[in-house]
Amino acid sequence: MPYTNKKMRKLIIGLGEVLWDVLPEGKKLGGAPANFAYFTQQFGNDAIAVSAIGNDDLGGETIEALNSNGLKFITPRVNFPTGSVSVKLDAQGVPTYTINQGVAWDNIPFTDEMEKAAGKCDAVCWGTLAQRSETSRNSINKFINFTSDECLRIFDINLRGNFYTKDIIKESLNKCKVLKINDEEFPIVTELFGYGKPAYQDGCQHFMKDFYIETIILTCGATGSYVFTANGECSYIETPKVKVADTVGAGDSFTGTFCSAILANLPIKEAHRLAVEVSAYVCTQNGAMPKLPEDFIARISH
Repeated sequence: MPYTNKKMRKLIIGLGEVLWDVLPEGKKLGGAPANFAYFTQQFGNDAIAVSAIGNDDLGGETIEALNSNGLKFITPRVNFPTGSVSVKLDAQGVPTYTINQGVAWDNIPFTDEMEKAAGKCDAVCWGTLAQRSETSRNSINKFINFTSDECLRIFDINLRGNFYTKDIIKESLNKCKVLKINDEEFPIVTELFGYGKPAYQDGCQHFMKDFYIETIILTCGATGSYVFTANGECSYIETPKVKVADTVGAGDSFTGTFCSAILANLPIKEAHRLAVEVSAYVCTQNGAMPKLPEDFIARISH
């Protein structure tokens, strides 16, 4: 369903890669920004995946899958293949990715439709992966620049392979209000910015001070997660023990849930707890876009 804004609900954008995760049991639609948008729309928001797809059969399948998941989209078709990623899972269901290059989401054009959505959106989430190419990086930054001062700008750093640079990360840190990072990415980024090997809270305070970031989400896999705010709040919640099918999309469900909860004016601790519980549930499901149970949805009212 192509995007038409009704502005009755929060307009939330997942900006960057839309791709197919080729898992052991078959291919499933994914890409962190698209996953994020999918989870925010389950909480009653007007969410859109913004990316690009190819003029190929897989591009057609992408449109069908987005429609079947009830997710709106702005995905111009370009003369590059639709993106796909080979996913291998270890014994704990943790994925490793082989990411194809020179694909459609490396070549996202900035369109009038994107500019219109940027000017009206209440939140946008993006990462580093789709910024590996200059074309998509320019479009992503143009989109963010067209958002309002009130827009909740979320940088889910999402480091993959060597598809990032310090300059790309720095530019996004300067644009975001919320930073999402995990415990594997944290030491890489703190070293990049000369912070050494700080404790989690100290490192996050460096980022908040140097880049005027309002909130930092730090996830630590099966151990737990933190939320730090610039006004001194700190929330830590242990990760629930669940039977893991795979962890694909779990981090995106965390970010999408937290964003939805904050936009619905839930307190930080309550937003954090819901995000933890949703991401734990997603770990019990196959693929990045499972349908959430109604009891989660009911905890955010619009």
